[in-house]
Amino acid sequence: MIDGAFARWLADRAGQALVELRAELGFADAGALKSAGDKVSHDLIRSELAKWRPGDAVLSEEDEGSRSVDTAGGVSRRTADRVWIIDPLDGTREFSEEGRSDWAVHVALWARNAPSPHGLVAGAVGLPAQHRVLGTDYPPAYPPMTVEAATSGDRTLRLAASRSRPPAFLTDLAEDVGAQLVPMGSAGAKIAAVVTGDVDAYIHAGGQYEWDSAAPIAVATATGLHASRIDGSALRYNEADPRLPDLLVCRKDLASRLLAALQRHSG
Repeated sequence: MIDGAFARWLADRAGQALVELRAELGFADAGALKSAGDKVSHDLIRSELAKWRPGDAVLSEEDEGSRSVDTAGGVSRRTADRVWIIDPLDGTREFSEEGRSDWAVHVALWARNAPSPHGLVAGAVGLPAQHRVLGTDYPPAYPPMTVEAATSGDRTLRLAASRSRPPAFLTDLAEDVGAQLVPMGSAGAKIAAVVTGDVDAYIHAGGQYEWDSAAPIAVATATGLHASRIDGSALRYNEADPRLPDLLVCRKDLASRLLAALQRHSG
């Protein structure tokens, strides 16, 4: 199975396991559900990667040892030619809340000889509660503009924002560009909302790691969207330090406008 299809299959399988876990445990003990969800998805993904891609390295949120440059007893991710960057359950808080669908499974592949600066060559974002998987093997169509936006250019923009920790400057930036904030959980769900055209952009600053965005960025760029740091520089993955604190994802026609606003407000 080629890497893109494999990423989709893996994200879908892990997502199904998480849906079944939600049904089995219910929502009475949010802490227990969060912990079980992280473990079930992580164990499934790592087991399948070990079975089907044994020569590749892995960087996972749920495997602290994988964050080090040299992985004891495994493949060093800094010398490996291929590294799977995974977040078994992105949006753990939302996963534990009944009725919420903004949580995701992230599976991405970084390759040393990739043609793009970010190095991501395959990826899939599973959105199990939305009954869909977005993947690079069949990238979604570029998000459409409304007639109003295309003809007048003054439609109110919609910016996806963190439910729990939106950047302090985001309210001022939204007022500056005439946007409304759309709070939701999970970086994967937010970027997926940009991919599908449900929102126009996602801006984050102040703390993330590579696994929070690798898979959704792989899908967003395969679709043709703009993706960068908030200063406009390239996103880079499989770095020695996996922290990747900020990003902007949006339609290409909005990039220069939002980057200029970020320059004024992100300080």
